[in-house]
Amino acid sequence: MLLDAPDTDHAHALTPNFFAGDPVKVARELIGAALVRVLPDGTVLAARIVETEGYDCPRDPSCHVVARLPGAAAAMGGEPGRVYFHSAYKQALLNITCRPVGVQASILIRAVQPLLGEDRMRELRPVKRPIDLSNGPAKLVTALGLTGELKGQPIDGPAFYIVPGEALPDSEVEITSRVGLRRGAELPWRFLIRGNPWVSPGKPSAAATETGLSQP
Repeated sequence: MLLDAPDTDHAHALTPNFFAGDPVKVARELIGAALVRVLPDGTVLAARIVETEGYDCPRDPSCHVVARLPGAAAAMGGEPGRVYFHSAYKQALLNITCRPVGVQASILIRAVQPLLGEDRMRELRPVKRPIDLSNGPAKLVTALGLTGELKGQPIDGPAFYIVPGEALPDSEVEITSRVGLRRGAELPWRFLIRGNPWVSPGKPSAAATETGLSQP
C-alpha cells in the first residue's frame, strides 16, 4: 500500500485539548492520523495510525486492572493529552490520556503503518517478518523509539506528536470489540482501517456490531 509523504510539521500537531472528550470518539478520529517521533539524533520517524482502542473507566468494566498497577490510576487520570505507558506482561503500551483531570480514560494505539524512516525503525526493532515491525501495541513502542522520558509529556511535544491525516469515511473503518479482555469484552471500542495489512493479529474479545457504538 503506497501512501503520500506524511505531514510531519509540528505546527499542525493535535493539541492536548483534542483529547479532553470521550475516548471512544477520539479513538475513531485518530484513525489515519500520523504519529511523529523525533529521535535524539534528529531523525524523524512517522507512522500512520491504523488501529486504536478506547478505555473509559467511569463506564468500562475492563478498568478494574488499573487499580492493581502501581501509579496507573494517577497517570491515567491526569491531564488530557498526556503520554501514558500502560504496562501489560512487562511490556509498555502507548496510551494517550483523555477527559478532564481525575477521570481515568485513555486511547490505546494498537498498530501503525510505517510512513517515514522505516529503515531506522527496523534498526530499533529487528524482525524476521517485515509486517511484524509495528503491527501491535508493544511492537510500535520499540519501532518508534518511544522511551520512558516521554511519560507524562503533552502529546504535542517537540519529540513526539500526532498530525491529523485525511478523514476516513465510515465505510473504510471497521469497529469491533477490544482485544484480550474478559470484563467489558462486548464493548465495540476498537477501530481499525478495514483490510490494512498493518492491523494487529489480535482477535476481538467478543462479537460486536458496528451499530453498537456506545455513546457518552
